[in-house]
Parts: sequence; structure tokens; C-alpha cells
Amino acid sequence: MYEAGNLDGCNRFQLARYITFPAIMPIVTIMFIFAVGGIVADDFDQIFNLYSPAVYKVGDVLGTYAYRNGIESMDYSFATAVGLFMNIVSLILVLAANFFAKRYSDNGIR
Repeated sequence: MYEAGNLDGCNRFQLARYITFPAIMPIVTIMFIFAVGGIVADDFDQIFNLYSPAVYKVGDVLGTYAYRNGIESMDYSFATAVGLFMNIVSLILVLAANFFAKRYSDNGIR
């Protein structure tokens, strides 16, 4: 397609606009949908390694809060509820992003 574009007199900008971007748009859309689902993730490992009682007030995220109040206090039902809540929010975000991706373009997760 690039050779045909060059023969037709396209410059580099036109090749990118009419050939490259439409070709990679499905991949960009799927990566965007998966990235939206990762918004809820809080990178528990890095935060937990630097976590101490001195920084509970400012360093608490949903994952460390669930760990501290659920696992350390042996309230497993609370930790499970927090994990389920985070997964449901992620699922809703992924479904909404997929809905809008399909609505405004032909790309999305089928």
C-alpha cells in the first residue's frame, strides 16, 4: 500500500494519515479499552513495600486499605468485598469503553 501511495504522489504525512493510522486503529482501540480497565489498579506491590504506620494517612490506597483492615485483622469477608468491588468497577469501565468504541468506530472487542 505504501508503494501504491508513493506512485500516486503521496507525501509522508499523507501516507501516515491514510495508510498507517487506519491500519493500526483497531490495535489502538483495544489497547485503550484494556487501559481503561486498569484505572482501578493501584500497584499494590510498590506501595506496600514502602508502607508503614507513619504514612497510613497519606499512602493508603484501596489495595493496602483492604489488606490492612481485611487480612491483618482477619476480616476476610471485608477483603473479599473490596476485591469484588474493584473488579466490578473495572468490568463496568471496560464494558463502557467497549460500547463507546463500537459506537464511534467499527473497532472494539466483539
